Amino acid sequence: MTPDNLLFLAVICLYLSGTILYLLGVLWQIPILRRASYAAAIGGFLLHSVCLGLSLREESGTMLLRGEFYFSLLAWSLLLIFFFLWWRLRMDFLGLLASPLALILFLSSQAVGGARQLPETLSGLFFGLHIGSLFLSISLLAMACGAGAGYLFLERKIKTKEKLTGFARALPSLSTFDRANQWAVTGGFPLYTIGLVSGFLWAKLTWQRIFSWDPKEVVAIFIWLLFAFLFHQRLFMGWRGRKTAWLAIWVFCLSIVSMLVINFFMPTHHSFTS
Repeated sequence: MTPDNLLFLAVICLYLSGTILYLLGVLWQIPILRRASYAAAIGGFLLHSVCLGLSLREESGTMLLRGEFYFSLLAWSLLLIFFFLWWRLRMDFLGLLASPLALILFLSSQAVGGARQLPETLSGLFFGLHIGSLFLSISLLAMACGAGAGYLFLERKIKTKEKLTGFARALPSLSTFDRANQWAVTGGFPLYTIGLVSGFLWAKLTWQRIFSWDPKEVVAIFIWLLFAFLFHQRLFMGWRGRKTAWLAIWVFCLSIVSMLVINFFMPTHHSFTS
């Protein structure tokens, strides 16, 4: 087994351990298990960073054109955002989403393999600004989605006057879920806008036109409009709670569908082509 394979397996084991330990810590109300889950997630994140760095160095830049690198980078971005919210707002409950989703994306990056890669036109500045901004925005959306799902779950328990036991009892308050949604939406929409605008500018430089009715572009604009509505209603109209929770879930799900379905199964110049 090569060192690269060992590193890959170590990342998987740490992410999986972090997921299981956090869930057990919540269900059994054992703080030491939750602390151990943080340590495992941080260890996996650090080794994951090493994996990305080695990939960039060994492939002499061609890794930026490979589909697996983008999935791995998205998993890394997701945990980066989670650690920031955990450090800044003590929202550790988002670990219930971050670790499992990062594990799935990291495994997916290997499933993509070397058989698919992005067109060479989608490199350079495109990667640094367009992809970077969008991935951070999607990672924030994932946190908003997780907070929204938690809000809806807890709200239903409270409205039906069910006794909060086990997992439900360990959840934070509705206001904490709503605050996580607010932070994610406030930071995510400007980043998504930067990613979208930089993509259109790059299209102008590369294909001599800003908009070409490409399926990816059409869906991206639709997502931006929905995200803009959520951002406006959240910040300027005072929306809170249930409505913003559902909207955040929908925007995140559409973003994932855009990445997985359109990039792989529809004719577009954003495709991961064989």
